[in-house]
Amino acid sequence: MRILLEHFSKSFGAVKVIEDMTLEIKDGEMLALLGPSGCGKSTTLFAICGIHRVTSGRILFGDRDVTNVPSQERNVGVVFQSYALYPHMTVADNIAFPLRIRKMPEAEVKRQVEEIAGLVHIEGLLGRRPAELSGGQQQRVALARALVRRPNVLLLDEPLANLDAKLRLEMRSEIRRIQLETGITAILVTHDQVEAMSMCDRIAIMNAGEIIQIATPQEMYRNPRTAFVAGFLGNPPIAFIEAEARDGSLAVKNADIRLPVPKNATVPPDGTPVIVGIRPESLGTEGDATIRGRVSFIETQGRENLYDITLENGSVLRSIQRVRDDIALDDVVEWKVRSDDIFLFAENGERL
Repeated sequence: MRILLEHFSKSFGAVKVIEDMTLEIKDGEMLALLGPSGCGKSTTLFAICGIHRVTSGRILFGDRDVTNVPSQERNVGVVFQSYALYPHMTVADNIAFPLRIRKMPEAEVKRQVEEIAGLVHIEGLLGRRPAELSGGQQQRVALARALVRRPNVLLLDEPLANLDAKLRLEMRSEIRRIQLETGITAILVTHDQVEAMSMCDRIAIMNAGEIIQIATPQEMYRNPRTAFVAGFLGNPPIAFIEAEARDGSLAVKNADIRLPVPKNATVPPDGTPVIVGIRPESLGTEGDATIRGRVSFIETQGRENLYDITLENGSVLRSIQRVRDDIALDDVVEWKVRSDDIFLFAENGERL
C-alpha cells in the first residue's frame, strides 16, 4: 500500500509542528522517520494512523483519501513503545482482540492467532499473561496483535526503546524479517540511527518539523546533504573541525594543518570559513593528507579501538583502528586521512 502525505501540516493551537510536508512511502517498503526528540516524527506517525487530525493537506492510502477517515476505519496496525498489552488477558486473547472486535467466527480467530504467533515465534506463549513475559516476548505479542488484522500499513513508534542491547539486536532483525515476509508497507519512528540504517529501505531525517533528506541508508551515509545529516548517521559519530579556504586547500583554524579540498566538493573562494567533517574510519594509517595530534582517549571495543586525537587548537578527531600495542595515551601521532572521504560544509551546514 502506497502512502502519500501531500502538503501535510499539523499545529497544536498556535504551535506549528509540521508545515507543508510532502512524503511518499512506496508500496512494500520500510521507511524510517529519524530525528531528535521534538522534530515531529511521532506527530507524523499519529496523523497517518488517525490519532491526530491534520491541520491542512491530505493523506492518501493508495488512491483513497483518508484525511478525514476515523483511525478505526484506516486498517492500520500500530506498535507502541509501551507495547500497550491488556494485562488481564492471555497472549492469545491479546492477539485475538482486533479480530473479535470485528466479530469474526471463533474458529477463524483461533486459526489466525496461531498462524501469526508462528510468524513471530511465540506459539509456545499463548497461554501466558503479559506479566509472565520478557520485554522481547511482549514486543513480539504487540507485533502479532498489530499484524493479525492484516493491516494495509504497519506503524512502529520507537518499538525497541525499552529493550536491552541484545534484545534490540534480535528484534531489529525479527521485525525486518516479518516485514519482508509479509510485504507490508511499514513506517518506523526512531531516534536511533542504528535501527534506521539496519531495518529500513529508506530513511527520512527530520528536524524542526521538516524533512532534511530522504535516501537509502548507504546513500545518506556516503552523501549527506547537510552537517546535521552527517552528524546524525554513524557510530562512532563524525567529527567536525573549523577551517578556512586558502590557496586551493583547507587551513585548519589555529592549527598547522592543511587539508586538500575533496574532489566531490566545490572549491570555495579564499578566506571562506568552512566546516570539515571526518569520519572515524577515514582517519588512520592510510591517506594523502597528514593530521598531527595527541592521543587523548582510547576506548577498547574488542576487535578494534576508538582513539580520540586532540589537535593543537583543542578540536578532537576520532579514529577507529585495529587494536594497536604501539599507541598509548598522550602519544603524539601523525595519522593520515583520505581527502576523498572528507566532507566539506558551509558555515550554515549546507554541503559544498
